[in-house]
Amino acid sequence: MDKSAEIKEMVKQKYSEIALQDSNTNASSCCGSGSCSTEVYNIMSDEYDQLEGYNPDADLKLGCGLPTAFAKIKKGDTVVDLGSGAGNDCFVARHETGETGKVIGVDFTEAMVEKARTNADKLQFNNVEFRLGDIEKIPIAAGVADVVVSNCVMNLVPDKLKAFSEVYRILKVGGHFSISDIVLTGELPERIKNAAEMYAGCVASAIQKEEYLNIIKLAGFKGLTLQKEKPIIIPDDILKDYLSEEEIKVYNANKNIIFSITVYAEKQEACCGTSCC
Repeated sequence: MDKSAEIKEMVKQKYSEIALQDSNTNASSCCGSGSCSTEVYNIMSDEYDQLEGYNPDADLKLGCGLPTAFAKIKKGDTVVDLGSGAGNDCFVARHETGETGKVIGVDFTEAMVEKARTNADKLQFNNVEFRLGDIEKIPIAAGVADVVVSNCVMNLVPDKLKAFSEVYRILKVGGHFSISDIVLTGELPERIKNAAEMYAGCVASAIQKEEYLNIIKLAGFKGLTLQKEKPIIIPDDILKDYLSEEEIKVYNANKNIIFSITVYAEKQEACCGTSCC
C-alpha cells in the first residue's frame, strides 16, 4: 500500500470510530479524536450554536472554522459540502439556501454518511442528500454547484491539487467556495507529523500556508481572499504525548506556526482574449 493509500485508510478508520461516538465524547477529546484532558477540548473548532440551521446532533466538534458563515449562500443555491461528516455544515447551508435550493454532502466514511442521513431524516429535509465518495474524485457532475464549502478536511487529502481541481470541475462558472482548513507557517516536529491522532486532528497533514494558497491558484481559481485566520495552540497536555519536556519548551518558544484559515475563491469565466487578460 502506498503512502497516500495508507493515510486515507488511517483517516477513514479514525473517523469511523468518531462517527460511532456522540458529540460530548468528541468534545472532550483532542480535536475530536484521541484521549486528552477535558481542559483542551475544542482547540480547533469554532462554535456553531449562534448560526441559524445549527443542529447539535450533527455537530461532532471536528471543524476548525465556520465556512458556511462566510460562504455567501443565496436562496435557491446548490451547495456542496466536502467531508460532510454528520451533516453539520449541510444543515446550516440548507437554512441559507432554503427549500428551493439543494445541499449535497460528500464523505468517504460510510459510518459518517449513515449518521448524516439519519440526522437529515429526523429533520425531514428532502433537499439535503449525502453521498459516499472521495474528494479526489467527487461523485458529482461538472458544473452543478453554486457554492462549495468544507471544514478542516481538504488538508487530509493526499493530492490537494487534484482535490481543488475537482472543486473547480463541479462548480458552475461564477460559482465560488469558502473552505476552512489548517495550514502551517513553520515546521512541525517529526513526531507530531507522523502521529495518527494528529492526522485525524488535521495537524500532522497540514502544509505550508503559501503552498496551500498556491495550489488553489494552480487549480484555476481567481479572486482568492482570506476571510479569517486564527492561531491554533496545542496545549502541553497534548504535546507531552509526542515530545519531551525540553522539546515542548523549544516548540512553545517559537511563534505560532499552526493556523486555521477560511479561504474564498471563485471559478470565473474563462479568458477569451487580450481584453480580459
